[in-house]
Amino acid sequence: MISASNTVSVRQFSELIDNATGWLRNQGVNRGDRVALWLVNRVEWLVLLAAAARVGAIIVSVNTRYRSEELIHILSASGAQLLITQDRYRRLDFLDTLAQIDAAVVPDLRKIALISDDAESDAPALSWPIVPFRLETAMAERDPDTSLEDDALIMFSTSGTTKAPKLVMQSQRSLVYHARCCAASYGLDQQEAAFLCMPPLCGVFGLNGVLAALVGGAPIVLPMTFDAHEAVDLLRQHRITHTFGSDEMYRRIAELAPDECPFPNARMFGFGAFTSSFTDYALQCIQRGMPLVGLYGSSEVLALFSAQSFSLPVEQRLQGGGLPAAGSEALIRIRDTVSGGLLPPECTGEIEILAPSNFIGYFRDAQATTNAHKDGYFRTGDLGYLREDGSLVFETRMGDAMRLGGHLVNPVEIEDVLKQLPGIHEAHVVASDINGQPRPVAFVVPQSNQQPPDIREVSKILAPLIASFKIPARIWVVDDIPKTEGTNGGKVSRAQLRKMAQEWLKFEKE
Repeated sequence: MISASNTVSVRQFSELIDNATGWLRNQGVNRGDRVALWLVNRVEWLVLLAAAARVGAIIVSVNTRYRSEELIHILSASGAQLLITQDRYRRLDFLDTLAQIDAAVVPDLRKIALISDDAESDAPALSWPIVPFRLETAMAERDPDTSLEDDALIMFSTSGTTKAPKLVMQSQRSLVYHARCCAASYGLDQQEAAFLCMPPLCGVFGLNGVLAALVGGAPIVLPMTFDAHEAVDLLRQHRITHTFGSDEMYRRIAELAPDECPFPNARMFGFGAFTSSFTDYALQCIQRGMPLVGLYGSSEVLALFSAQSFSLPVEQRLQGGGLPAAGSEALIRIRDTVSGGLLPPECTGEIEILAPSNFIGYFRDAQATTNAHKDGYFRTGDLGYLREDGSLVFETRMGDAMRLGGHLVNPVEIEDVLKQLPGIHEAHVVASDINGQPRPVAFVVPQSNQQPPDIREVSKILAPLIASFKIPARIWVVDDIPKTEGTNGGKVSRAQLRKMAQEWLKFEKE
């Protein structure tokens, strides 16, 4: 494993886990205790995960982008007794954020452990005792592993863009089994495979990729945070064959590596689509030898749950979804959102999944856990369909779909047509109430250095291209699209777009 500061061999990694296990025991951490990790990507993150598994403790994964209110929520909701964090890193000032929090609002937290890369750094005054985290001086713990495979090992926070974030519990068994499936399915166990971790470890996207590489025996390159310039250098320097990331990450990499076949060792560049304007970039990347392939996953079923096959036509290969890494052990079905019945292939409905990677439940929320399941299947809240070969196609979140003219419409259908029109760089569509009826409205970002599109002409052009009920009743030109910051970067905030539409329509009436 190659981190920002050093190279760690398999033997050294194992010894660090021994030391971290002893350190946790010495801090009084026992089975079932919650230990929060608020760290950038570093070897200690993975070492502590493995050590917690031996102890039977539960890691609470904290997004590095969190600030005081979000931190208060996850620490109080999880009941974490110990928080392990670090010095400032670039614009991330962990201790300054903690200094803004009163210990009374997170009563379970007993102490904070600090990983300090600066021997002379002065920590601000905090409401909790601070203990140093130094693996090199910790007493190794080699007692037998007494934890259970089905124990919860880690909690991930859901995005919480529409409801309060929940804590998703995954077990040791699900993480290890899924890592083995991903290593075998995606080729991380093949000769000369090498993996670059681009997303943060605090989310399933980053963590599941690293675990798959560990199981497959592939060398891992672990930069602390994503930087496009650094990623380009690392991809070339270490002859990376596999990496997973967001569409925005690949967009930035492609812009910095414009030459033909910039990464000759690449075998699989899996991506999750968090914006709807990536397709053109993706097609250009594929033409230049970048092996992009669409993925599907979530905290509840783990990231890299499925990937599209390289044998598919390019357009289908870029869709989210694919065949599950767990093969026949993973079952997918599609349920009609109106009738409640199960649907045949090629019909859109809610995606439901039953797989070894399914989560245990939401921490301290039995009702939400029950509501999220039907006959043991996880109700994903995503819309999609199955192809005839059994592979999945993800279309959109159910909350983003629009009921127009009696039809369930994926906004991407309209957005893709808008983006083909002259002068439009980006387009996003939501539904809004106009004269008592749900109607589509669009927000478009014009191409740089071009005149904004003539909105009246756009509506006329759309008339012969799409059904009349899909033609936006309003088209607004904006400089930028609001986004919600998540673990892997920004996602388009359709909730904010809907709010903007309501406000602007109200303003028209006044």
